[in-house]
Amino acid sequence: MPSNNQNAAVTESGRWRRIDLKLGEINQLFNSMDPSPFNDKDLDHDAEEFIVSWAHEYPPDEPIMLRIYLEQWPAEDPRELIPEAIHNYFSYRAKINRLEFRRLMKQGRASLAIGLVFLAACLLTSKMLIAPMALPGTSVLQESLTIAGWVAMWRPMQIYLYDWWPVRRMGHIYANLSRMPVEVINKREA
Repeated sequence: MPSNNQNAAVTESGRWRRIDLKLGEINQLFNSMDPSPFNDKDLDHDAEEFIVSWAHEYPPDEPIMLRIYLEQWPAEDPRELIPEAIHNYFSYRAKINRLEFRRLMKQGRASLAIGLVFLAACLLTSKMLIAPMALPGTSVLQESLTIAGWVAMWRPMQIYLYDWWPVRRMGHIYANLSRMPVEVINKREA
């Protein structure tokens, strides 16, 4: 788990946005339940949430760098392994995000097709079957069918107008994090 005294700073000629992560040991960075090899391990949930939440704070077009301070330096030098593992992890998250976006768009197309067919059926029923009848209450039935048809369009409209934005934003964040420079610093030498 990341320590409580984490901070982020604007550095490097005012252009780079730096995220500082202070850890006691390297194992706090990775999910201890993941049996994968070191460079393919999942990040610890708290560490990932910390990094991603800071990335959310910055404008998407500004470059980000990650600086990790380790209090306990491992026997094997982690300066190459940790950046590779972090890049692999966020590349994987970006790939999963692209799949999620495609799934959302596929769901939007299916919802749109269903909604349009239902809307057309409601409007046709309203105009062709109910309109010729001059019985009391037919106008209420006509309006009810029209409203029901438009309510069926709610989900595709929600997907295409609103739901895709956060998914795309996360995709950009993961892509940026998969390419960010990562520095690993022995806190005792800093």
